[in-house]
Amino acid sequence: MPPKIGVALGSGGARGFAHLGVLNVLEDEQIPISYLAGSSIGALVAVLYASGHGLHRLYRLAQSFRRNDFLDWTVPKMGLIAGERITQFIRLLTKGKRLEELSPPVAVVATDLRTGEKVVFREGEAARAVRASISIPGIFVPAEMNGRLLVDGGVVDRVPVSVVRAMGADLVIAVDVAPLNTNAEITSIADVIWKSLDILQAELVVHRQLASDVMIRPRVESYSSRAFTDIKEIIARGEEEARKQIAAIRRAMEQWKEPSSR
Repeated sequence: MPPKIGVALGSGGARGFAHLGVLNVLEDEQIPISYLAGSSIGALVAVLYASGHGLHRLYRLAQSFRRNDFLDWTVPKMGLIAGERITQFIRLLTKGKRLEELSPPVAVVATDLRTGEKVVFREGEAARAVRASISIPGIFVPAEMNGRLLVDGGVVDRVPVSVVRAMGADLVIAVDVAPLNTNAEITSIADVIWKSLDILQAELVVHRQLASDVMIRPRVESYSSRAFTDIKEIIARGEEEARKQIAAIRRAMEQWKEPSSR
């Protein structure tokens, strides 16, 4: 019996569209995906993919994405963006599906702002779970769900390897799309927030690499996390790095043995 493969899609803003390139190559190479887990943009890509949209359609959708079309600015209190417009957009694309209806199964990661705990959604409306997971602190108003105040999943788990393994994955492919760019310009409050998150999470990702069976790191550090202007190139970077790792993935699949046969 072949191993069940889980894919952990990390946070990274606009650079996260490289996840689409990775998924496309896995499909082309007939690498079966049994489970998906995502933080922030990784959660969005996972949910859209598992809602039944073909990757060619998702490619077109990503390239037509215009950030300002989905931002509803609000009077600053706990965030600059209310988040209702992006929630409606996700709800439309997922046809209002719940997480338990998606195939392959998807887990969405968020962070409880009060307790600092990791919150993993595997049930409930997909759009609301993603809205919580993409709530960048200081940018989006936190999402209130089940008595919790939730922000971006990347705060506690940028690449949710342990989450997808807990779902039942025998082998985990991790995709990190937020490498630290030491030459990035910092000219606004958004730049400060993004850069601070990247620095805080950098050490955690080292451990995620050790915990995964294969780590894919698309070379997207030169692209802005918040400028949706080079999506075609970002997707291509995902494809390039995924192709480089296909041999390693096949090797891991061949070497895997069921627990009873070890």
